[in-house]
Amino acid sequence: MCTSIISNRKKTIVGWNLDLGCMDCRVREDVHGVYIEIDTPKDGWLPLFGANDRGDFAGMPTCYPYDKRSDPGEGDENALMLNIELLLRKKSFKEILEIVGKKRIASIPGTTFMPALSDINGNVLHIVPGQGYTYYEKPLFRVLTNFSPYKMDREIHPAMGMDRYLLAERMLSDAKEDFDEEDCFEILKAVSQEEFPTLVSMVYNATDRLVCWCENRRWEDIKRVRFGH
Repeated sequence: MCTSIISNRKKTIVGWNLDLGCMDCRVREDVHGVYIEIDTPKDGWLPLFGANDRGDFAGMPTCYPYDKRSDPGEGDENALMLNIELLLRKKSFKEILEIVGKKRIASIPGTTFMPALSDINGNVLHIVPGQGYTYYEKPLFRVLTNFSPYKMDREIHPAMGMDRYLLAERMLSDAKEDFDEEDCFEILKAVSQEEFPTLVSMVYNATDRLVCWCENRRWEDIKRVRFGH
């Protein structure tokens, strides 16, 4: 599931809800980032989502319905690795943008993961493996939930999150110029879920390098880390 949002007004504010029903996750703090990690049977804990001190943010909603064109083939770049490499500062946002312009991006067999990446300047890159990518140069706001932006509602799935998408879009469209972390949490709270429970809600004030998050919809218990302090 999941919801990814970004607002570029007075400051660049990124929001992310991790909605997950069948895997373990944890939040890990590091001198260079705050990572939401998923426990995988093969590779252990993988830092798939979160923020780093360079100003980058990585989210990755699952696309419903699954599209077999996202299955990996020989020579493809892996969408999950792009998230990890951006977060761990092994590749820059610019380098990943160059890669998606030259190479085919794949997900894992049977699942279409969609990277939602942004940088310190508020630029956004949405990748739908097997379908394409879109680069937005510092958009006023963007939203990505669990359907392909290339298909929108042409394919209906109960987990696609069109209701969350429309609600987040409306709230972001109505947002004021001083949109801040608290305002972003209000949107994440409005689109949070219980059926596929929202396990982590994270907000990144990329302008000020401030990461805020709460777990299991405990909105009154928000943790904060400011890089460089």
